[in-house]
Amino acid sequence: MDEARLKRLIRMVEDSDIEELEIDRPFGRIRITKRRAAPPPVTVAAPAAPAAQVAPPPAAPVATAAPVAAEAVESPDPNLVAIAAPMVGTYYSAPAPGAKPYISVGDKVSVGQVVCIVEAMKLMNEVQSEVAGTVMQVRCENGQAVEYGQELFSIDPV
Repeated sequence: MDEARLKRLIRMVEDSDIEELEIDRPFGRIRITKRRAAPPPVTVAAPAAPAAQVAPPPAAPVATAAPVAAEAVESPDPNLVAIAAPMVGTYYSAPAPGAKPYISVGDKVSVGQVVCIVEAMKLMNEVQSEVAGTVMQVRCENGQAVEYGQELFSIDPV
């Protein structure tokens, strides 16, 4: 199924009252599930000690897009290479809520390794590194909205 047809199906589900659409075809099966609204955020007075931040869980993937290679862009530090967001969306550091992050500061990454997920248009897009090296900085927080070209990680190349 081509991307345009898939996007039309997603829009049809979004604009209708149905919660889920599943299509079985000889080429495979497609399942589109409407995300339910997240509960409103709870406001709490400033805590005495910093509390661990828990991001809302990403909805069950509607469809998983092909992995997206992140662009390596110039970092403020001339010795580091930045991995930038390949699209506008929501940054997720792990494959599921409560799961171990794909990468952390100090980890070694290789070319083609999945470093995070950027959710865009209800598709979970795996972002891959285009540079090998050591993670020096993680510049986003889980659940944060990111823009195209925004620096996500600083990598010390090998």
